[in-house]
Amino acid sequence: MDLLSRLSPTPLQRLSNTDIDQAGVQLYIKRDDLVHPAVSGNKWRKLKYSLLDAQHSGKKAILTFGGAYSNHLYATAAAGAALGLKTIGIVRGLELEGNDNATLQFCRANEMALHYVTREEYRQRNSEEYLQRISEQFGHPYMIPEGGSTSLALKGVAEMVTEVSDQLSAKPDFFATATGTGGTAAGILSAACDVLAFSALKGGDFLRDDIQNLLRGANSPGKLALFTAYHFGGYAKWNNELLTFIQDFRAEFGIQLEQVYTGKMFYGLLDLIRKGYFKPGTTIVAVHTGGLQGLIRM
Repeated sequence: MDLLSRLSPTPLQRLSNTDIDQAGVQLYIKRDDLVHPAVSGNKWRKLKYSLLDAQHSGKKAILTFGGAYSNHLYATAAAGAALGLKTIGIVRGLELEGNDNATLQFCRANEMALHYVTREEYRQRNSEEYLQRISEQFGHPYMIPEGGSTSLALKGVAEMVTEVSDQLSAKPDFFATATGTGGTAAGILSAACDVLAFSALKGGDFLRDDIQNLLRGANSPGKLALFTAYHFGGYAKWNNELLTFIQDFRAEFGIQLEQVYTGKMFYGLLDLIRKGYFKPGTTIVAVHTGGLQGLIRM
C-alpha cells in the first residue's frame, strides 16, 4: 500500500467504565495511531496533502521545524524516506547537537539532515524574512511549518471527520484532541464539528488565535473549547501522576497512550467527565493522535 493512500478507515472503539457510564456519555476513541507504523495519527492526516503537493511541484527536498520530541519531525523523516524525498529538520535547541534522543536518532536513521538552532532563532520560524533566508540557505526546499499545520493539513484532518461520521452514522457532539500547533483542532473545526482541544503546552491560551488564523476562509466552522490546565508542567514535561494514569489507562482499555500529548488529553477529558461537564447523552470522539515513538519506558 502506498504511504499516501489507505485501504480502510482506522477503527472507532467504544470506551466504557464506571465514571463514563455514570456520566451518561458515549465515549469513543478514533484509533489513528494505527494509520501507519511511523507516519501515524494526526501527522499522517496533516502531512498527506503537503507531501502530494511537494511531489506535484517537483521539489526534491522538504524542510520543516520541531523540538527534541517532535512527532512531526519523526513522521516527516519517515515519509521522506518512503517517498524518496530529502528531508531537513530545523531543531530547537543548540544543546541537543551531539546529544540526540530516540526521536532525533530515528530522524537521522531516515536520512533527515538535522540543523540545530538557538531557541531565540527558532522563535523566528514564522517570520517571512527568516523563512526566505532559510529557504535560500538550503536550496529552496518545500517548506512545511512546525507541526505541519497548513490549509492542506486541514483538508487531511477533515477526512477523519468524514470517516467518523460514516462509522457512527452521525456526527458526534464533540471531538477531543491534544493540541500543540492547532492544526488538528482547526481541521476538525473546518468540518463544522465542535472541538475540545487540550493544550500540551504551558500557557497555551495563544492557541485560540492560532487556530482561528488557520480557519480563515472556512465556512461555518464548529465551536472550540480550549483547555489549558492539563499540561503537567509544559511541552514534553510530565510527572508520576500522569505516568500512573497512562499505565492505568492501558490496563483498563488495552490502549497505549504517551506522556507528551495523548496522555494529557485523556487525563483532562476523563477529569471533565467525572466532574459532570457533559450533559447525559453526549457523544464524544477522542482522537488518538499517535506519537507512541515518544513514549518513555515505564
